[in-house]
Amino acid sequence: MENLVLALGWLGVFAPLALGAVGSIIGCSRAGQAAIGAMLETESGYGRYIGISAMPSSQVIYGIVVTLTFSGAIKADTAPGIFGVGVLTGLALMASAIYQGYACASSIRVSKSKPEVFGISLAPAAVVEGFAVFAFVFALVLLGTLSGGGGG
Repeated sequence: MENLVLALGWLGVFAPLALGAVGSIIGCSRAGQAAIGAMLETESGYGRYIGISAMPSSQVIYGIVVTLTFSGAIKADTAPGIFGVGVLTGLALMASAIYQGYACASSIRVSKSKPEVFGISLAPAAVVEGFAVFAFVFALVLLGTLSGGGGG
């Protein structure tokens, strides 16, 4: 039974990285497709289109940090909590990256037709990113409570 609990704990350790990566792949792909389409229709602004399309990659970075932080805390008594926190953090990072990709694609589409709204068009993508930051921060805080305040 203890091996099953530890295995679930390791699933919780890796979930933020894996699910964050899946979300970043989908989000960057969605925004990247919009960037490529915008390049066909405009004569400039290529760099900012590419920059916007990379925004959803930050969720995998948050996942890497959470995974590395959680990996030192796996014990039989902390594994169930790490499973729950890790899987739910991973799901939040994945959803944030996917929907940030949609927001970035919309920003790219509007910026190619109306370049003067470039900055403000990124606001929805930044708001979506904020939810990933909330999940990231709370995962790290909760790890401190699971492992007795030391994170390891």
